[in-house]
Amino acid sequence: MVITVFGLGFVGLTTALGFAHLGYQVYGVDANPERSRQIAGGELPFLEPGMDAVLQEHLGLNFFVVDDPKEAVARSEYIFYCVGTPYGEDGAADLTYLFQAMDTTIEAIEDEKFRVLVTKSTIPPGTTAEQIVPHVQKKGEACYRLGIANNPEFLREGKCWEDFLHADRIVLGCSDPISEEMLQKLYEPMGIPIFCVSPTTGEFIKYLSNTLLATLISYSNEMAEAADVFGDIDVAKAFRILHMDKRWGGCNMTSYVYPGCGYGGYCLPKDTCALHAQAKAKGYEPNILGEVISLNAKRFSVIAEKITKGLTKDSTIGILGLSFKPDSDDVRDTPAAKIIGLLQEQGYTRVLAYDPAAMEVFQRQYPQLCVQMAESAGQVCREADRIAILTAWEEFRESVAACTNPIIDCRYMLTAEEIGIPGTEGHVAKSQATTGGSHG
Repeated sequence: MVITVFGLGFVGLTTALGFAHLGYQVYGVDANPERSRQIAGGELPFLEPGMDAVLQEHLGLNFFVVDDPKEAVARSEYIFYCVGTPYGEDGAADLTYLFQAMDTTIEAIEDEKFRVLVTKSTIPPGTTAEQIVPHVQKKGEACYRLGIANNPEFLREGKCWEDFLHADRIVLGCSDPISEEMLQKLYEPMGIPIFCVSPTTGEFIKYLSNTLLATLISYSNEMAEAADVFGDIDVAKAFRILHMDKRWGGCNMTSYVYPGCGYGGYCLPKDTCALHAQAKAKGYEPNILGEVISLNAKRFSVIAEKITKGLTKDSTIGILGLSFKPDSDDVRDTPAAKIIGLLQEQGYTRVLAYDPAAMEVFQRQYPQLCVQMAESAGQVCREADRIAILTAWEEFRESVAACTNPIIDCRYMLTAEEIGIPGTEGHVAKSQATTGGSHG
């Protein structure tokens, strides 16, 4: 079996290397020449534990990065699309990159071989039936030798490789029996439960998953804000006791039902907005989902107000954590950028930040934010007048344990006892807490 994967970001490269690991021949195509050069040179373009060794193992053996996809498409029976589907100002998903990749594929086909075009990019319910199929059908005779399907991903950044190899389910959204049979055969060696559904059901399952996680995060943040109003509540302890409820069934959902800075990263902001826009376009107003989006947008102002309370404009504010979650260097839609932006709009221009992995990419992504980067978390704790934890990196615990300056634990990774006062913000006396939430 031969596979071409368009898009070599977190999802695409994991997918490509995953199939190579299964023994298939895989070609990777990316529109970003710099990223292609990095991967072709054996270097991951992002932080993802364990995948650098996998890349080294398969690169040049049965995984190849190509600039011109024509030969790759000619050899392939499966074409996977893992390109970006960002959301615009109205929240709707932008399918430009997806259609460009599909057009490139169809233009490269010069034989009679049947191929299945598989959208792994996250797309709103109804997109395959209402937009992709008509788009492909306009391309002429080639469309009659093509199957069209979707195969949503459920990868967590920082654990992509583990989630691919040990997925709890594989969803195939197919409308023709040939594509369904081909995709089942492709995934069969993994021994993972496969669910064949309609294309619209497949699209919906992905959004059902991500919007639920976004809702749980925002609910938790709302409850944390309510707790601040009530007063005399140990928020961290309250949520940890909540997690002991046997109805959770031992599943690892606790990091989502936990307050923090607001959800960020690539998937949750994009997918909540896209599903909301799609429902509205169909004539239905999803009020809870709208409130989830609204609450998340307001969360950054709430955090900024906590950080600046009682500070003068010439104070130095220390920021611990820039990535949207620990064990990742992803800063797309990261709460840290929004919070720092609000601080600087309010006149707090002296910002000293540290992140174990994301400082360089943060500076590239947000050049408009004037942030001084520290050499260590310890430097931030020593030199800042007040320190805010914006990402729950485990390594911050040692530094804050010795810190004598006030700390605002925006990720609730420290208990009230560790901080030394009732509540979750103030002077840190010691730090031996168990891990708190990392997503919210």
